[in-house]
Amino acid sequence: MSKFELKLPQMVESVAEATLTTWIKEYADSIEAEEPEFEIATDKLDSEVPSDVDGVLLETSFEVDDVIKVGQTLAVIDN
Repeated sequence: MSKFELKLPQMVESVAEATLTTWIKEYADSIEAEEPEFEIATDKLDSEVPSDVDGVLLETSFEVDDVIKVGQTLAVIDN
């Protein structure tokens, strides 16, 4: 198994950061690719962000209401 870092993707070109509003998955939860893992909010949109891989959530780097910059790692998945 390997570790995959789930990063905040670029959702809209002019948006550089987002606020984490909800963790849908928690530590040790199984995750399937394309399954929503967390929700974010920006001044332009609210969105669920899916996992890119199947695996198990090993760690999270932010808490609800934290502001995250595009490209920062939010979670590590053992896949």
